[in-house]
Amino acid sequence: MIAALFLVSTAAFAQEPVVGVADPESLFTDANPKLNANKQATLHIMKDLLQCNHWDEADKWLTARYVQHNPKVASGREGVVKFFGTRPRAPTCDKLTTKIVAVLADRDLVTVVIPRERADPKDPSKTYTTSWFDMWRFVGGKADEHWDPATK
Repeated sequence: MIAALFLVSTAAFAQEPVVGVADPESLFTDANPKLNANKQATLHIMKDLLQCNHWDEADKWLTARYVQHNPKVASGREGVVKFFGTRPRAPTCDKLTTKIVAVLADRDLVTVVIPRERADPKDPSKTYTTSWFDMWRFVGGKADEHWDPATK
């Protein structure tokens, strides 16, 4: 009986859309000064680098060593800049427009949860939402390591 209820409730829960908050930048703060600094650096990575493509500023936010666990991108700041740096640069970069579900910080790690829309494998005319994450480890105020669930 309990197993049946769990399956029914899980199926219903799995259909709920994953949505971001109205003001994503508000999630990049913390009462702890060190966690706040790491969250603010993460905000700059998300906004200035990934959203606006200001990769000439990568040395402000990424260590030279920057270990990349995404199998599509080389490790090292130079490898990341080479991978992303050819994208068109946004002329202005005022606000983060990426939808964000949550930002979690613990010790030297910051994790950002992002909603992701995918084609329904059972019906390609429909979509569903799921979650994506990016996680960075910080050293001296800069991201030194990155994880995400990307595959080859």
